[in-house]
Amino acid sequence: MHAIGIDIGGTKIAGALVDDDGVIVDEARVPTPTGSTQLIEDAVVEMVTRLASGRAVEGVGVAAAGFIDAAQSTVYYAPNINWRNEPFQARLSARIDLPIVIENDANAAGWAEFRFGAGRLVSDMVMLTLGTGVGGAIVTEDRLFRGGFGAGAELGHLRLVPDGLPCGCGQHGCLEQYGSGRALLRMANEFADAGGIGQALAERRVANGTLTGHDVSDLIGAGDGGALAAVRQLGNWLGQGCASLGAVLDPQLFVFGGGVAQVGELILEPIRHSYLEYLPARGYHPEPEFVIAELVNDAGVVGAADLARVSARRAAPANHF
Repeated sequence: MHAIGIDIGGTKIAGALVDDDGVIVDEARVPTPTGSTQLIEDAVVEMVTRLASGRAVEGVGVAAAGFIDAAQSTVYYAPNINWRNEPFQARLSARIDLPIVIENDANAAGWAEFRFGAGRLVSDMVMLTLGTGVGGAIVTEDRLFRGGFGAGAELGHLRLVPDGLPCGCGQHGCLEQYGSGRALLRMANEFADAGGIGQALAERRVANGTLTGHDVSDLIGAGDGGALAAVRQLGNWLGQGCASLGAVLDPQLFVFGGGVAQVGELILEPIRHSYLEYLPARGYHPEPEFVIAELVNDAGVVGAADLARVSARRAAPANHF
């Protein structure tokens, strides 16, 4: 049977009808309305109505960046869409006659990778999504970890450097400031200013005044020394963060998604090296694998749909014979 996944982003809302195997059967996409929760609600209801038309649907999962309560119903805080204590499940349930769950977008993406992607052969994994910030998801003993209040696995805000760079969360030294796309861009600009390596990086920095994400991606592909040094530095920080996570969670697998992860082995090699350097009691137990996510842009909707399916089946009354 099918389920519907909706991923509400800062600029677009993506939706998909997903089958039991994680395959997208139908999909839709619209710009994220600005101005009010009501407009977003209307867009989601319209999308669900279209995707569900004429199909048997078990449930609807809605993913959004931010803190979601343990009941998967209320959005405590969603910075991209300026929600505070928004009872979004109740609002949607009043208009959609299907079971509905609300989930953090990084959790949804991590669950998709666990169920249908890079993590499908393990029981315990950690996923880090390397985009503008750093998102996180934890699966332990085949279950998605949410924490006591539903806001767990905010791995981007693991304190990595005491009194380090200021973070948007209000703290200093968070992993997000050292392992994200924004961090890579900052590091590339620093290498360009320092000179000595990466002539093309320095030249483009001088020509444009500052480097863009496109510049850095282009120069990584071209093998520029400065751009590659920035990737290695980013990987070193991520490896340190993973070593701390590994000491606590002991996962079989670390999965890396998001735009930065698309450089593949260029980021994985320094992560592995740094992980082993900083891992406590190295060599006394098996080591995890480090891989790139497989589902890329579809992970959010696929994971949200499957979480809705799982929730609906758990809630269904057992058959008695």
